[in-house]
Amino acid sequence: MIEDIELEVFINDVYEYYGFDFGNYSRASLKRRVNRIYQIDGLVNFYEFLSKVKYNPEYFKRVIDEITVNVTEMFRDPSFYKVVRNEILPLLATKPFIRIWHAGCSTGEEVYSMAILLKEAGLLHKTLLYATDINSQVLETAKKGIFPLRMMKEYSINYRDSGGEEDFSNYYIANYGNAKFSEELISKMVFSQHNLVSDTSFNEFDMILCRNVLIYFDNDLQKKAIELFDESLSYFGFLALGTKETIKYSIPQSRYKQVQKEKIWRKIQ
Repeated sequence: MIEDIELEVFINDVYEYYGFDFGNYSRASLKRRVNRIYQIDGLVNFYEFLSKVKYNPEYFKRVIDEITVNVTEMFRDPSFYKVVRNEILPLLATKPFIRIWHAGCSTGEEVYSMAILLKEAGLLHKTLLYATDINSQVLETAKKGIFPLRMMKEYSINYRDSGGEEDFSNYYIANYGNAKFSEELISKMVFSQHNLVSDTSFNEFDMILCRNVLIYFDNDLQKKAIELFDESLSYFGFLALGTKETIKYSIPQSRYKQVQKEKIWRKIQ
């Protein structure tokens, strides 16, 4: 198990050697994930681990991938997707073109969920979905649109609970224990590496989703990320966060209006 003082050494050395700043990450979350790497790699000595991180760039890349991967699923929190389906997409439908940013998209399940909603609303043809993550490995998975077939039953239930009425299996082809999602969905997605800690705004969006990512950041970094989203969001655009996340302490409340009880806010000023 890594000690608190060792975690600080790790943070400082990673910043010094690679310019990668974990300083504003939640210490509890970071410690838990580094300990997980210890277990996976059978490590017992912190300085052996640190040496590998510092002098083996490939190992460092793997450590980054392990630390930054987020758990996700299709149509996670179906009530959230029901609100998007029934209340937000009809408003976005009035626009000539729709841009949506999934920040911290992980392996892409949420992006494919949104693409399915857009297709069913007749809006996919005039939408671009920008999907970004700091983790290059999960982006490669997301680009392929291939997920374990064993997950489809659960995803299908989520889809139904979100208001979906089609046969969910219409959206993928089953093959060798995997589900390959349709090229029609993938063709409207742009995948790119983006670091919420250090990178800037790159477009103006009608909706930004960053769900269950900010819980890994400390308060300062959460504030910085939400200010980035604010800069990137068009007027009357929507910002969606995870169930335990809020904009409350980051930007003036008068400029945003919450949509129902979900963690979705509309920019009104």
